[in-house]
Amino acid sequence: MCPGGNLAKNRVLVVGSTNVDLVTFMKRVPDGGETVIGREFQQHFGGKGANQAVMAARCGVPVSMIAGVGSDDFGNAMLQNLERNGIDIAPIFNFEGTSGVAHIWVEDDGENRITIIPGANFKLSAKEVVERIGSLSDVGYIVAQCEVPLDIIAEVFKVAKSIGITTIFNPAPFLPLPEDLLTNTDWLVVNETEFSQLHPRRSEPINDEVIRSLPRIGNTVITLGSDGAILVNEKITRIPAPKKTPIDTTGAGDCLIGAFAAGLAMGFQPEVAIKLGIACASESVMRAGAQTSYLSKEEVNQLIKTL
Repeated sequence: MCPGGNLAKNRVLVVGSTNVDLVTFMKRVPDGGETVIGREFQQHFGGKGANQAVMAARCGVPVSMIAGVGSDDFGNAMLQNLERNGIDIAPIFNFEGTSGVAHIWVEDDGENRITIIPGANFKLSAKEVVERIGSLSDVGYIVAQCEVPLDIIAEVFKVAKSIGITTIFNPAPFLPLPEDLLTNTDWLVVNETEFSQLHPRRSEPINDEVIRSLPRIGNTVITLGSDGAILVNEKITRIPAPKKTPIDTTGAGDCLIGAFAAGLAMGFQPEVAIKLGIACASESVMRAGAQTSYLSKEEVNQLIKTL
């Protein structure tokens, strides 16, 4: 492994969502107007932001989170969960009302479908979030997604760039993006669907020519599920994933992003950081749930030795 970067500012700040996941396992999802019998129900902690924060923390770097939680039991439980995972919850906002929830349907082949009810996640304001960032002196990396209002992320990235913080953006679930948000993004992390939604011809990343024709093609990571990922910077590098038979793919993309951000914060070169993300995500699909499927700190430490 080849370290690099500013290790004095190695805190990862995640600005994003925290939800409770209500998960149903079934042979297949019902058609319209149809009722089917499910196999099992589980309740887990989730939200793309919280998932990414938990995985980054389990890689051993300091992590803070800015999010919104409600005044319900879910809100209190989510705060306790983040704190148990070693995440600094002081910047999190508490709002009256309901917390975010996600309804997740997992089919027997591991494929999932998700509906998100944002709740308190959409009560954040850009002014308040930027003020909270100002109170954190050792932040080197900010990670964000699309499960909080995009005007907040755009303003956060603008401020981050002005003070030398590296920004990592995952446009999921995909929404039309403000141009200045992408301009202020140091690392864009997309899956194949998100790549095609950003591409002017709606092309998937089938070859180098298509990849290079993405209008915003600075530092980019294209995740390919079981096929690994493509790292795009000065060159295009394809990084394979270990062959696994998935049990549950929920949260695997978040796992990769959290570990990738942590890898950068630990000073790894981007290719090594992506290898860490792929390895962690490949293990996560062998277990049920999102955060519940992520490797422990001890398991991550052992995995890092193999990179």
